[in-house]
Amino acid sequence: MKEILEELRISSREAISQADGIDALEALRVRYLGKKGELTAILKQMGRLSAEERPIIGQLANQIRAELEAELDARRDQLREQALEAKLQEETLDVTMPGAPVMLGRRHPLSRTLDEIKEIFIGMGFSIVEGPEIELSSYNFDKLNTQEGHPARDRQDTFYFNDDDTLLLRTQTSPVQIHTMETTPLPIRVISPGRVYRKDEVDATHSPMFHQVEGLVVDRGITMGDLKGTLNTVLRQLYGPGTVTRFRPHHFPFTEPSCEVDIQCFECGGKGCRVCKGEGWIEVLGAGMVHPRVLEGCGIDTQVYSGFAFGMGLERLAMRRFGISDLRLVFENDVRFLEQF
Repeated sequence: MKEILEELRISSREAISQADGIDALEALRVRYLGKKGELTAILKQMGRLSAEERPIIGQLANQIRAELEAELDARRDQLREQALEAKLQEETLDVTMPGAPVMLGRRHPLSRTLDEIKEIFIGMGFSIVEGPEIELSSYNFDKLNTQEGHPARDRQDTFYFNDDDTLLLRTQTSPVQIHTMETTPLPIRVISPGRVYRKDEVDATHSPMFHQVEGLVVDRGITMGDLKGTLNTVLRQLYGPGTVTRFRPHHFPFTEPSCEVDIQCFECGGKGCRVCKGEGWIEVLGAGMVHPRVLEGCGIDTQVYSGFAFGMGLERLAMRRFGISDLRLVFENDVRFLEQF
């Protein structure tokens, strides 16, 4: 039996040293030391030995068991180290390689223009207010002195939500004037930037969705001269002291008198081109003195107070500011275009 134990010692050590994985090593442990293992089977035959041989063989068997357990633990640690090393090699990161470029965004030209406009008006004592884009027709038209039958209320020009034409996407930021005058104590000096919607065909200067910056001033003694001075100041701060403006008589239901303000075409310098449609000028806003009916509808005494209002086309201001010749470029999100700013 001693010879059998010695053979088991030699063969088991060799098998353990050649084990190529944790699972294979566990199989060897069961094979040699398990309840039905080879060493256990040998020990079950000790009853055949004499009383003198049993202590000697028992001691040898315990020694071999301890050796096998130590060999198994050592090989297990070795295999784990090898697996860890292989994983580290597989996942090696070369810190000398250049990193992936980080693409940094840029402020959109509309956002830049709007921020400049806000800074200018805030510096002039104006506050910024906002209003809903989904509006009641009473605020978008009726309270702005735009009565039934006006072309602006036609379904060909306006996006309505219901059959009775009482709910719509606002066609202008002017309804914010009404909300402001109904809720804000006098005097009032505000601007209201936001999106507006009209059924315009897309071309170099038009879009069915665009942005306006509405302005409103209501106080004692406000005149048309205050309106012109304010707008000229704003446009010259945006485009420089050499900016050429033109005020033309016009008609808006909610202002009286009314005007449109143009800036000289930046593409042709006033000679006429496709951007200005051969006119040499680009319309950027409409303005005028707030109609007495609008003031009175908001509970303002027109014998004491007067005011002016204006609505700027943000896209057209941005086009003039950055020399953009086609409005469609502003909305197409072409990175090649946006990277220029």
